[in-house]
Amino acid sequence: MGRHTVREGRFTHRRARLVYDDAGEGALAVYAHGGYVSQAVEDRMGMFDWAPVLDAGQRLVRYDARAHGRSTGDPVDTDYTYAALADDLLALLDHLGAAEPVNAMGASMGCGTVLHAAVQAPDRFSRLVLLIPPTAWQTRDAHARANRESADTIERDGVDAWLAAKAQQPRPAVVADIPEFPPTPAEQVLPSILRGLALSDLPSPKAIAALRPPALILAWADDPGHPLSTAVALADLLPQAHLHVSRTRADIRTWGERIARYLTR
Repeated sequence: MGRHTVREGRFTHRRARLVYDDAGEGALAVYAHGGYVSQAVEDRMGMFDWAPVLDAGQRLVRYDARAHGRSTGDPVDTDYTYAALADDLLALLDHLGAAEPVNAMGASMGCGTVLHAAVQAPDRFSRLVLLIPPTAWQTRDAHARANRESADTIERDGVDAWLAAKAQQPRPAVVADIPEFPPTPAEQVLPSILRGLALSDLPSPKAIAALRPPALILAWADDPGHPLSTAVALADLLPQAHLHVSRTRADIRTWGERIARYLTR
């Protein structure tokens, strides 16, 4: 992350060793990534630029979710629901000694993690940044069914068969140039992750409407796994929300600056 020294840390929670990167100084901001990747893979993909956030005086902690990247995890379906992953995030805040409310950011699966953590412990968060919110509520059933079928495919035919099927699916044009990488979770854990995500949904609209932290919602267009309907619904539900939709890769590259301005204004 440029000129900022990255410090690696780790702690144990619910049978898993969770590993995180800690950089910068200032107000604490934590980030939860999307499913199947890791911090290192996101950096290699060139997804998001975190340098502006660090340059704006934030202490940025990004962690590898349970069973992803450098973190460990067991093949237990319920360990990978959004609510369970939110418990990991809250445990990270405890480990970091976060006595004051923090800024929390999450993409896709990480967005679900952050929202569940905010509902569970609303006083622990000052601002939320919700990147590419995933399918939710009415659009969730088809996604959950596909995840369960994918878990069955991996157990029956192996992870390569699942990846081959995924490769046949069209990618959103806005991110079509981003390289894809193999999933970071081990093959024996992937079915549990898929089934845990199939059991997941965002918190209820009523619970989200009760949240008080301001929220920045960053979405991109034409992605069935991250439909604009979820982002728009969140913007309508959250009392203090700003929604920005990107339709080009160049505009996605502005997200780091947008986040930095939002967290420090």
